[in-house]
Amino acid sequence: MTAATRGPGLSFSHMGFYVKDLPAMEAFYRRVVGFTVTDRGHLPTSRGLVDLVFLSRDPEEHHQIVLASGRPEDLPFNVINQISFRLSGIAELRSLYERVRAEPNVTEVLPVTHGNAISVYFRDPEGNRLEIFFDTAWYCTQPMREPVDFKLSDEQIIEQSDRIAHSAPTCVPRGEWVADMRRRMEAGIHA
Repeated sequence: MTAATRGPGLSFSHMGFYVKDLPAMEAFYRRVVGFTVTDRGHLPTSRGLVDLVFLSRDPEEHHQIVLASGRPEDLPFNVINQISFRLSGIAELRSLYERVRAEPNVTEVLPVTHGNAISVYFRDPEGNRLEIFFDTAWYCTQPMREPVDFKLSDEQIIEQSDRIAHSAPTCVPRGEWVADMRRRMEAGIHA
């Protein structure tokens, strides 16, 4: 299948998920992650009335996430593996890391490097795992996950991540990897 036969361009825009405590989750995503409420309302569904809160950090996107009331209390585990958000760099990530660590209902805070990104993972007050990250200058073979110590300076964290990236079986400049992926996708090469 070529790019022409795949149909119109497709890019990810937003996601929604059910929550137990809509006001508390709205407050968390606004206060800690920096989202703005863009809309809110009620929607009748086959399962009853659902309350919705639309949130975004991007003025070009009406919403990047929508919180919906009605998450069942008796789910045996959280079905969301992770929700990931990109930042522009280490200063923003460090600031978010400090806010997350100060939150009493946030768990499993884990700063890591994947070589191609530096991330902070954590669970929100209802157990959804979030990843906040920024891209590094490299592509390297995945999966890769090594701890990052935010007691180090920004420069030391970047240097550590670069060393880890270069230890991967494949490490190339990010632009080179993007160009190769673009070529493969346009040619319809899926593996």
